[in-house]
Amino acid sequence: MTALHPTVEQAQALIDFERYDQALALLGRRIAEDPGDVRAWVKIGYCRFRTDGPQQAMEAADEALKLAPEDYGALMLRAQTMVHDGGWLHVEPVLRDAVRVAPEDSYARAMLADAVWRGALVRYALTTGARKLSFSETELVSREASGLAMEALRLGPEDLYAHEVAQRIASHVGNGTVADQLDEAILRIDPTHPGALARQTEKAAKAPGVGAGRAAELYADALAGQPDSPFMQQQLDRATYRLLRGTRWLALLCLVLAGAMINLFPSDDQPAPELPLSSGQRLWCMVVMAVIWGFGAWRRYRKLRSGVQLNVRSLVRCGRWARVVLAQSGWAMLCALLIAGPPGLV
Repeated sequence: MTALHPTVEQAQALIDFERYDQALALLGRRIAEDPGDVRAWVKIGYCRFRTDGPQQAMEAADEALKLAPEDYGALMLRAQTMVHDGGWLHVEPVLRDAVRVAPEDSYARAMLADAVWRGALVRYALTTGARKLSFSETELVSREASGLAMEALRLGPEDLYAHEVAQRIASHVGNGTVADQLDEAILRIDPTHPGALARQTEKAAKAPGVGAGRAAELYADALAGQPDSPFMQQQLDRATYRLLRGTRWLALLCLVLAGAMINLFPSDDQPAPELPLSSGQRLWCMVVMAVIWGFGAWRRYRKLRSGVQLNVRSLVRCGRWARVVLAQSGWAMLCALLIAGPPGLV
C-alpha cells in the first residue's frame, strides 16, 4: 500500500478525534497541491459522509475511483454511501469489486452477504407475490448469503459486523441454535451490544420457570450496561408490574382465609360459627396472614436487588396501573383485617 502523505496522516489523526472540519481543511490543501492523491479523496469522502451526508461523500468517492478504479478504500466508501442513501439493492456490484480487490477482507465480504441477502429476499417476494416467507423459503433464498457470511466469519473471527450479519440470517431462517451461538460470540466481542444483549436477556427472562423477580433482575442487569435502552426499561417495567400483581394475589389469599374462618358459605355439615369469634381464633388468623405477607410480599421485596427495588418505587410513583394494583391489594387486606381483626375494628 502506498504510504500516506504527512498531511493526510495529520488529517487521519483529526478524523480519529472526530474533528472533521479541521481534517477537511488539511485535505483541501493537499488536493490543491496534488489532485491525484487517491487517499486524500477517500478521507475527504469519509469526512463529508459524517458531516454533509452521502451525496457529498459519493462525489468524493467518484473522484477517487476515476483515479484508481480498483482502490479498495474508494470502493468501500462508495458502497457505504450507497447503503446509507437506501441503495442496498444496487450496491452488490460495488461490493463484489471490493471483494475481488481484497479477497481476505472480512468486512467487505460480510457487507456483500448483507446486500445479497436483502436483494434476494426482495426479488423473491416481488416474483412470488409473497408477503411473508416461511422458514424453508427464507433458507432457500438465503443460501448464497449464508455462505458469504460464514466465509466472512472465517476470515474475521473477531469481526463484529460479520457476526451481526450471520446472526440476522440464521435468525430469519429459523436456526435458533446457531443464532444463539452467534449472539454469545457477539457479546464476547462487545459485552454491551444492544441487539445481542436484548435478545439474550429476553430469552433468559422468558425461559420456563423464571419468575417475575428473576426476570426483573435480568432486565435490570442488562439495563445497567445500556442505561439508555427504551426496550430494556420497558421490559423491566413489565416484570416489575408482574411483581406488584403478585401482592394482589397474596391479599386475596388473606381475604379467602378470613372468609373461611367465619364460613361465609355455611352448610348443614359445616354451620357458620357463632359471632363474635374468640380472640384465639382471630389471633391465629392474623398470624397466618402476617406470615403470608411477611414471607410472600415484604421478604420477596427485600430480596430484590437495589436496582429492581428502585424501579418498583419509581413505577408505583409514576405508573397509574401500578397504583391501581396496590390499591386493590390494600383494599383486599383491609377487608381481611376487618373480618379477622379484634372486635374493635368491626
